[in-house]
Amino acid sequence: MLFALVGVAEAADLTVSAASSLSNAFRELAPAFEAQNPGTRLLFNFAASDTLLAQIAKGAPVDVFAAADQETMDRAEVQKLLLPGSRRNFVSNELVLVTPAEGGPSLSGLADLGKPGVKRVALGRPEGVPAGRYAKGALEAAQLWPVVEAKAIYAVNVRQALDYAARGEVDAAFVYATDALVQKDKVKVQFRVSTETAIRYPVAAVSGGRNEVEARKFIDYLLSPAGQTVLARHGFRKP
Repeated sequence: MLFALVGVAEAADLTVSAASSLSNAFRELAPAFEAQNPGTRLLFNFAASDTLLAQIAKGAPVDVFAAADQETMDRAEVQKLLLPGSRRNFVSNELVLVTPAEGGPSLSGLADLGKPGVKRVALGRPEGVPAGRYAKGALEAAQLWPVVEAKAIYAVNVRQALDYAARGEVDAAFVYATDALVQKDKVKVQFRVSTETAIRYPVAAVSGGRNEVEARKFIDYLLSPAGQTVLARHGFRKP
């Protein structure tokens, strides 16, 4: 957990709090960024965007915040938790519905979630997980939220929803397209879910962070050709 880093972080450490869906991509790009910035070490904290925002608001020692939705970053901005002018959109994503690769139902659209054979549907808790908010919004637009709410298995973040499907503990799950790639041998993408707003990920330097210069360098790296290449390899699209 992030709070365990307090007291052990050094001056050259750069603490990045990022949405769970970014974990694989960020871990891969870390060595190259550190090589370009000798003496700087990246420390990652991955969780649901809302959880990360709550930690930052309580004074957690964070230098960079990368969220999975605009709403969460907007709240961070309203609370004056970001360095002015540092916010950038760096990737985009899509919401998909997945089922277990083996034994999962065949679904062609959201309406199929109402079938009797679909008993458990995983999604991030809408009150605290951006992917859950996107899913709920899509279901409300299709007038299917009451149907799915009765079958909902809530996850603390999108990766937990993915794990539920990968282990066959649910019949379907709402996750990002990039998450589905992580477990492509254990889950099957049934279809893309249309969302009211495009899923664009913002990143910003945190006000009061100890390493403003390095924080801005990391944000620039995410938008650089090298950073974008790694992110694209994990299924993320240009912002």
